[in-house]
Amino acid sequence: MESARGIYLKFYVSEYREHKGILVFEWLLERARKFGLEGGTATRAVAGFGRHGALHEETFLEIAADLPVEVSFVLTEEEAALFLDLLQLENIDLFYVKFPVEYGFLPD
Repeated sequence: MESARGIYLKFYVSEYREHKGILVFEWLLERARKFGLEGGTATRAVAGFGRHGALHEETFLEIAADLPVEVSFVLTEEEAALFLDLLQLENIDLFYVKFPVEYGFLPD
């Protein structure tokens, strides 16, 4: 089984937050695609809270919960550095986590 080492890069954004008139999670995926990344995923959370401490959760009666969305990518260290530099130039307020990962495809 052959594998590679790289970076797992994940951003946390509010579901309805926009940047340049586009939902931030969609904007991030589109920027990554145009940048040449091979894939990315946006996942809507069931519940969560951020640095301001407000709990966001979907309930039966709440129509627009504005839940957290995780946008994640697996990429090389060089791609991660370049992509973060590109986002820095956009002057957008983003929280991210970055950690080493091993990845591969099955079957070899």
